[in-house]
Parts: sequence; structure tokens; C-alpha cells
Amino acid sequence: MHQARRIAVKLNPKAETILKKGHPWIFSDSIIKVPDEAQTGDVAVIFAQKDNKLIGVGLYDAESPIRIKILQANRPMQVDAKFFLDTITTAFNKRKDRISKDTNAYRLIYGEGDGLSGVIVDVYDRVVVMKLYSGIWIPYIALLKEALVALLQPEALVLRISRNVAKLDTGFEDGHVLYGTLNDPLVRFTEYGVRFQAHVIRGHKTGYFLDHRFNRHKVGQLAKGKTVLDVFSYAGGFSVHALAGGAEAVTSIDISAQALEVARENAALNKFKGQHETLKGDAFELLADLVKDGRQYEVVVIDPPSFAKQQSEVQRALKQYEKLATLGAGLCSKGGILVLASCSSRVSLEDFKAAHQRAFKKAGLKPRILLSTQHDWDHPVSIPESAYLKTLYYIL
Repeated sequence: MHQARRIAVKLNPKAETILKKGHPWIFSDSIIKVPDEAQTGDVAVIFAQKDNKLIGVGLYDAESPIRIKILQANRPMQVDAKFFLDTITTAFNKRKDRISKDTNAYRLIYGEGDGLSGVIVDVYDRVVVMKLYSGIWIPYIALLKEALVALLQPEALVLRISRNVAKLDTGFEDGHVLYGTLNDPLVRFTEYGVRFQAHVIRGHKTGYFLDHRFNRHKVGQLAKGKTVLDVFSYAGGFSVHALAGGAEAVTSIDISAQALEVARENAALNKFKGQHETLKGDAFELLADLVKDGRQYEVVVIDPPSFAKQQSEVQRALKQYEKLATLGAGLCSKGGILVLASCSSRVSLEDFKAAHQRAFKKAGLKPRILLSTQHDWDHPVSIPESAYLKTLYYIL
């Protein structure tokens, strides 16, 4: 990877206004002047068109339509060891009061929410996992590592890189151990006293999904003595909390045999008396079969993967959410609780809710909303684009 340089950049008036207001993204069509030799990772110093005053500093990304990720608006800065240590320390100080033996896994850096666009850092007890979603950070890996190690003194620091970054000439592989010793890639941790393990080398994202922590705990509280259906269960987050919370029986559905195996392993880390059944297959087909069989559950949780990765997929996604609400309602007993989640950032809460209402109206149901939640405390939302998670709890 090349040595990052400082480059001078000018923007169109509209982009200047957006930058001065603090939005951290500058799109390629907003740039009116940039050196021809600009490369990914270069420090973009942005000057105003009219008076040549410095109005922002960011990192240049030749591979993305979001061409500059802003680090600091309206005043100068150096992208150096102090910057990284200060930024990561600020993020840690916002979270430290919530970390305990009962909950020792958390998101330390949530991209734009913590001033490092395209960087995710998750902590699983004594193991830190940093995932990079943009090549802009490759020249700064050593500085990121130094700051994380100085602050957290972990047993190990693992680097995960997204597919788009893996295509670049980085010199790093996904799963590279940057610091310390990783004795076992299956790292154990707890949330609200419930035990889990994350595969930090091969697991999705950084190995686990921390954003639903509150919702998993809530489902655990609601599940006592009840029958629970967990759809798109992945590593069994909702299932395990339900079992640990005293559910009578839990059924986990996922298309991946490996994910269901992880769910069973996670359940086995905890004490529980209820039955745990796993069903492998396409969720839509399995749910339709369960409806036909007349199966009923007192708590139904449906947490699908993102259905709308781009704007053109939103309408199709809303139809899928409507269908899942129909199937979920058909499987939920009278007075039962239906939990519907979406992690599609392009689908608004209003549209998500409207899809459910269409499904309920067709089924002649009028459920009331018990609770509506968004990201947990370690996912600070600083721009609308990073608000993706929405979960609604209905009483049928």
C-alpha cells in the first residue's frame, strides 16, 4: 500500500454547506478540484472556493462514490497517533460505565457515530476485533493498532476486512491477528449474564451481532414459561436468551446448518430446562408449513438479514416484510407477542410499520405495539444513514 500524502481539494458550493454542517460524507460528483495522482488513504485537505480557508480534513477513497470521509470539519488536524488515541479514548469513555462481568462484549467504534467512517471495533471480553469497510484505513492500521492496544491491553487484536477492501493490495488477510495471541478463534463472552461464543476469524461481520443486545435480553424476559419461535436465528441470540430466561420450548429456524450448530453450542454454554428444537430451511417455506400444521407460539421473533442493500430493492423488501408479518401473526397465539425487526437502512420505520399494518388488516387483526426499539447503547447514530435497526413488539 502506498504512503499516504496530503492533497488539496475543492468542492462545489452545495457540498461545502453540507460539510460545514458536519455531515461526514463527500460524494465524487461534489468535488471540483483534486490532484490527478490522488490515491485511497491520502489526507484530503479541503479549502473553500471563495476565500481559500480550510473547511475540512478527511481521507480520500478512490474506490467509493463516497470519495472523502471527513474526520474534522472547520479546523485543521493531523491524522496521527494522538488523533487515533484521542478518538478511541472518547468512544471508550462513552461506554465504560455499561461494561461489566455480566455484559463484557460491546461495540467500541461504530463508524461515523464515533468519528471513524468505515471502521467497526467490537470487543469480546479480552479479544478485540477491528473490521475495515474502506481501504482508506489501510495506511493507518499500525496507528489504529497502537491506540487500541494502549487503551484496552487485549489478549489479541484481530483484523477483519470487507470484500471490497480484500480486493485491494493491502498486504493483510481477513482474520489476521495484528497483536497478541489468539488461542482459540471461538471467543466466549457474556451479555446480561447469558453466555455466548463468537468465531472472530470466520463469523459474520466481527463474529456476532451486538446491535440487538437489548432486544435479546427483552425477549429473554418475555419468554419465561412460554413457547418461542426464533426465525433467521443465526447464532441463536434470541433463542439462547429465551432458554436462559426460562422458556418452556424454543424453535430456531435458519437456512444454515452451521449457524444452527452454533446456536446449539451457544445454548449449551448456559443452564436451561426448556426444549430446544432447530429447523433448517428457507424461512418463508418453513413458516408457511408451520402455519398449515396449525402450530402456535406465545412469542415469535422474526429478524431477517437486510432485504434492501440498495434503493431499487426497497419495494421488494417491504413486500417481504409484509409477508413475514402475515406468517408471524399466523403462528402467534392470541395474546402472544410478535417481534419484527429490520436491519435495512433504506427502509424507514414508518414504511416498515405500514407493511405490518397491511398484513394485519388483511388478517383482520388489530395488534397493539408493546415496544419500539432501535440500536443498543454502543451504536451511537450521528447521521440518518447509520440508523438501520428497527424492532417492533406487537401484542396480538
